[in-house]
Parts: sequence; C-alpha cells; structure tokens
Amino acid sequence: MINPATANSKNIILELKNIDKWFGHVHANQDVSIQIENSTIHGIIGENGAGKSTLMSIVYGYYQADKGSIFVNGKEVFISSPVQALNYGIGMVHQHFKLVEPFTVLENIILGAETGTILENSLQSARKELKRLEDDYSLNVNPDSVVGELPVGIRQRVEILKALYRGANIFILDEPTGVLTPQEVDHLFKILKSLKKQGKTIILITHKLREIMDLTDNVTVMRQGRVINNKPTKKTNKEELAELMVGRSVLLSVNKKDKKIGRKILSVNNLSIIDEKNIEKVKNISFDIHEGEIIGIAGVAGNGQTELLETLTGIRRINDGTIKFHNKTFDNSNPINAKEIRKNGLAHVPEDRQRMGLVTSFSANESGILGYQDLNIYKGKIFLKKYAILKDMYDKFKRFDVRPANPILKTSSFSGGNQQKIVLVREMDQEPELLIVGQPTRGVDIGAIEFIHKQLIELRNKGKAILLVSVELDEVLSLSDKILVMFDGKIVGKINQKDADEKTLGLLMAGAK
Repeated sequence: MINPATANSKNIILELKNIDKWFGHVHANQDVSIQIENSTIHGIIGENGAGKSTLMSIVYGYYQADKGSIFVNGKEVFISSPVQALNYGIGMVHQHFKLVEPFTVLENIILGAETGTILENSLQSARKELKRLEDDYSLNVNPDSVVGELPVGIRQRVEILKALYRGANIFILDEPTGVLTPQEVDHLFKILKSLKKQGKTIILITHKLREIMDLTDNVTVMRQGRVINNKPTKKTNKEELAELMVGRSVLLSVNKKDKKIGRKILSVNNLSIIDEKNIEKVKNISFDIHEGEIIGIAGVAGNGQTELLETLTGIRRINDGTIKFHNKTFDNSNPINAKEIRKNGLAHVPEDRQRMGLVTSFSANESGILGYQDLNIYKGKIFLKKYAILKDMYDKFKRFDVRPANPILKTSSFSGGNQQKIVLVREMDQEPELLIVGQPTRGVDIGAIEFIHKQLIELRNKGKAILLVSVELDEVLSLSDKILVMFDGKIVGKINQKDADEKTLGLLMAGAK
C-alpha cells in the first residue's frame, strides 16, 4: 500500500497499483500501475486489445480487478459498481451515450438521482443546478430539449452535465471525438480545458495521437495489457508514441504520387434514395470518378453516405436518377444486380464488416472468398476446391499480415482489425476497376491503419478508381484526390484535396454555406 501522505504530496488524485484482470485465458491487464495527477488531462493510448477500456471499466466499477489496488486521494477504495464510482467522484462519458432519447435533457440529468418523493420538486431543483453548471463550464444546453432530437455534440454535453450533476471530479472519456465535426471537437476541447481549470481531472482514452499532443498533460501508453510508458506529453511526440504503441516505427503520413487521371469509370447523375420509412436519405446528387483517383466523401455519420454506398453496390434500389458504371446505365427500371456488377469489376468493402462483410461463424478461408466463390481458382466440377482455397488464403494472409495467419480458424477468432484485413484482401486482391470502401480503418490499430492506407494508395497508383467514405477527417484529407462533403443527403461541397483544410470541411459538414 502506498503512503497517503506521499500520494497527496505528489498531488495524485487517482492511483492504480498492480492491477491484474483475466477473462478466461486472456490476460487483459497485467500488473498495471498508473498515477493520475489532480486537475490534469491524462491520455491513455494503445492498440485494440491493449487493455485501456478494461482498465477504465475497473475504475468505473463495471469490472473488479483480480489483483491490485485503487486509491482515490491517497485512500484505498473498492469500487464494485458505477454508483460506487460516482460516490468516489468518478464519472464516465461513454463512446456510445447512455441517454434515454425520448426524455428531455433535464429528465436525463436527474434520472437515477431524483431527490424526495415528488418528481416536480426534483426537476425544479435540478433546473437551478443545471443552469449553474452550464454557466460555470460553458455547457449551454436547453434543458427542455428532447435528447433524441439533439445533434451528437450536444448529447455529449448532456453526458458531461449528467456526471457533473452527480458530483464527479474525475471524468473518464472513451473515444469522445469519433462522431464529432471538427468544430464540435474544438468546442469539446474548450469544455475539457474549462473543467481542468475548475479543478476537475480528465482521463482521455483515444487512438488519435494529435488529440493527445494538443490536449493532454501526461500520457500512458499500453500494449498487450501492460503499461509500456508513462510520461509528460511535452516530453514526447506522435512518432515516439506510435512506436511505443505498436512496438516498431510507424509511418504516420501518406506518401502518394501525383494522380494520373484515366477514363471515367462511374457517373452518378441526379441520384435520390428513399429509405424503408419513406424518408429521402440521398437528395439529387451527382459526381464522377475516373481511373487513378480516390474520391473521398466526408461527413458526419448519418447524412446519406451509407445509403449511397448501398445503392452503388446493388444492395439498395435507385429511386430516381441514374448510375453509369463503364457503359451500363442503371435506374429505377433497370436496377443494379450486386452479383453482376461485381463480375464487371466493382468491389465493395462495407462500413460494417461484421454485419455485411463477413460471416463470423464461418472459417476465415470461407469468409475470404465470399462473393468470389465462382472463380475458376476455387470452383471444381461439383464442389469447391478446398485445398486451392486454403493455399490461396495462406498466401493472402501472409501478404496482408493477417494475424494469426491461420485461415482455418473461425472468423470470430480474429480481432476487429484483422477481420477488416480479411475483407480488404478479398476485395482488393482482384484489383477491381472500382473499389467502394466504407470506413476502411474503423476500429483498426495504428499499425494496421498504416498498412491499409498503403494498400489503397498502391491500388490507386495502378490506375484503379476508389470511392472512400470515412468519418475520420484526417483519413479523408490524406488519402483523397478530391473530396465531396455530404450533409443532410446532399453534396454541399466539392473540393480538390490540395485546396481542402479541416476548418472548411468541418463547416460544410455542419451544414454551413
């Protein structure tokens, strides 16, 4: 046990000492020790499976450690639930918000923290306290707004207000910027700096190295369940942190040649798409893609990108307008056949790999040929050539660094990043004329991101066309030759990559003219 006097003299508000956590045979946290200084912003980074979220779930009471100790303000505590964590002043803002969408902001704030037996008294009391918190921390939110009607950035403020209302002094934020526009990210950073100035402590879990460098005072790097390094942020840089995370040097920038434009591959004209609820999701959009270029689509998730990709690949019907691929024109009366368009050179990496890209109960070699099982290399007179499939998959897994390199294993046995590689190698290995790829690095480690970006650039340099949709603005900016911005189902901006910057794109993504 540490000496409380020592902890207080160092201004340590939270200490984790020798934390171990097992899930069956998986050693998720191994002898983890971290000190968090009071009134600072402390970053925790690491690849998928490094143990970051497990560790914070222990701090917040979702899990209990198998070994080790937690100290708050120098006193050892046992945290058995989130309610108990809040009793010790620890609040958590989750990546996927824990709000009741049909309720108002005020109702969400007091939910589970009502005072007395008369709800109206609780609401009136909470309204006064909420106004004070909004003023103190620049968290302007209408308390009578229905949460389900609020934009993502405002919902995040509601989560922060909810933790403040419950008396939190330590805030854990798990990937807080994943669905925000750049302007919303800037506002969130102002809020976090304001919280710090008011004496609060923030623990930031993120995979974005720039956020670590711009915002944090100290940073902890985790790898394979262990703490690799703890250090002041000002004494490190993005390159060093990336190397510590992965265990090797990582190229953070994308190197690409000047594009060589070829013939037009895809032409979209006045396309409109209506969903199952009769809501128009894509509204009269037009654009072209040529050989040898990457067209990136930027936008906050939910602005029509998913429906566009599904229509281009034959999953969803065209309602109005036309799509021309090579010399074939498709419209409402002549819909795209997904199987036929694949044979004609269009490949698709879906946004949701588990729901649409893979069958996780299949072996990896079976998932690795989905949609291509009719190719001569795989197809026998009656049955599939199992040996040929296995041999081909071993070769592809080696080239794409899929780990473990064992295609006999079930697809579900692979991490998210390696599942993504299985989809990518399947679709890219055929060198399609047009690759449509949604969220290519969602949930992927920084080392795998570097690899995936290289493969996409290599395909583009071979004269192939790529349509890229990503919520990661850095990814769109670094990979794209031309950028389209979608908002409310419309294309509100068409910008050459060399003329684009985060501020301009962010304003367009938020609907500004």
